[in-house]
Amino acid sequence: MPRPQKSRRICCFPDYWSFAPDQDKANDTLTMSLDEFETIRSIDYQGKTQEQCARDMNVARTTVTAIYDSARKKLAVALVEGRRIVISGGNYTLDNTVSEEIARKGNGIMRIAVTYENGQIFQHFGKTEQFKLYDVADGKIINEQVVGTNGAGHGALAGFLKNAQADVL
Repeated sequence: MPRPQKSRRICCFPDYWSFAPDQDKANDTLTMSLDEFETIRSIDYQGKTQEQCARDMNVARTTVTAIYDSARKKLAVALVEGRRIVISGGNYTLDNTVSEEIARKGNGIMRIAVTYENGQIFQHFGKTEQFKLYDVADGKIINEQVVGTNGAGHGALAGFLKNAQADVL
């Protein structure tokens, strides 16, 4: 009897759920699971090691290697054979937690979140990789911190800000 499969932690849902060539072969579709997508996002897009990816997903490095190999194979087949890819399913848990680096705010404090990049306000909410959080009490800034979004896109940023206890964007 095989061991039960451990749920893999993913940071966020993808902004795009399917990809197809111009000459769409509607009958030839590959399905990539969300945990496979997460390994591609983490390792290839964010440049993390397999060890870092495994830690983020809460699985063994060997598990990440197997998931990553499967995902890369599907990408190669889709590119070479002109197949459509749909991202769906998998054994995953969505990680909506906020990292421990974000200070908890107390009562009577307003938290303002500002999109942030290289010391400046960043103009594109959905692509921001950082927020600067300001805690304000009695009209004065009492704390400020820059926090990363861990690659979260449009769909996950609202949840990220909610968990960071932001009152205003």
